[in-house]
Amino acid sequence: MATTSNSVDGVTEYCETCDIKTLHEVSIQIRTESIRKENAEFSREPYRVSICQQCGNRQIQRMNNA
Repeated sequence: MATTSNSVDGVTEYCETCDIKTLHEVSIQIRTESIRKENAEFSREPYRVSICQQCGNRQIQRMNNA
């Protein structure tokens, strides 16, 4: 999926928009999936967010597909 680079600024990954491997800023975000207030605390899931540093293309992937 991703390979780390020698740079401390990010991860080198393939970018579909640029059609080459570029430097990406990668983070994990906890997102609430429920729109109902009473269930919101039980519907948080981790998402991997990858942003291409060359073109700005953002890819978001749910980490827990249970």
